[in-house]
Amino acid sequence: MTLKKVAILHHPHSEGALAFARQLAHDFIRRGVEATVADVWSPTAKDLLVDVGLIVCIGGDGTVLRAARLAVPNGAPLLGINMGRLGFLTDMSPRDFYNHFERILLEDWRIEERLMVRADLFDGDITPTEHHGLNDIVVSRSSPGRPIYVDLAIDHAHVAVYRCDGMIVSTPTGSTGYSLSAGGPILAPTEHHLVVTPVSAHLSLARSLVLQPTSVVELRVTSDHGAILSVDGQDDVQVASGSLVRIRQSEHVTRFARFADPSLFYSELAEKLDMQMSSAVNRA
Repeated sequence: MTLKKVAILHHPHSEGALAFARQLAHDFIRRGVEATVADVWSPTAKDLLVDVGLIVCIGGDGTVLRAARLAVPNGAPLLGINMGRLGFLTDMSPRDFYNHFERILLEDWRIEERLMVRADLFDGDITPTEHHGLNDIVVSRSSPGRPIYVDLAIDHAHVAVYRCDGMIVSTPTGSTGYSLSAGGPILAPTEHHLVVTPVSAHLSLARSLVLQPTSVVELRVTSDHGAILSVDGQDDVQVASGSLVRIRQSEHVTRFARFADPSLFYSELAEKLDMQMSSAVNRA
């Protein structure tokens, strides 16, 4: 098979990402591939994904997370190109891309499917709203210094009421993000388990819970100041006190076009975490 159509989505505030996106489009078109370019946060970005064979994301992990949600339910594979900052999802450099350009034109890549998470927000009598994320769904306080109360149930069985700053329900992909910083475990990226991690919980059961693939999480939120439901740390929705958030595996997946050996995941992860720590120390 050969690639026929590609969408190139770039970081909205990076001139370097925009310039590289335009260069890629020129090179694809020169090789007979239809190519379009858009800011990943543009209102028209989703329209460009119809019938594409590949979505190229230029920027950082935030660009990939946004593109992953736009790709629902399109299903086209994503390929992330890192433009300088540490990236867990953008595993190619611009040089790597051109080193693999001929293989990309032939769609000669390995497909890696990543679990997504779905949240349904029930707020009174209003029809529930549906949200899908690649990293995580977070229900958290909306006012500094004001904890929320979260009544957690798993598979309709009550677990506990948490007085906390928030609750994270992450995918294996998101296990290296906010969940990790809150003390959660690292899961292999292609696993099929969600992880529930409380944030600053005033409770002895303040550890992460790794769920069965079919499990359903229910979070009943109580707060005098309301709460926020956040999807991938990018889309925020106000949550009224008493609302129910029902979370489970999404029926959609994110598909990545990969060239690296999957056995390198842990060694590359250790290297990136070490780089992240060194960067933080240097900034301090």
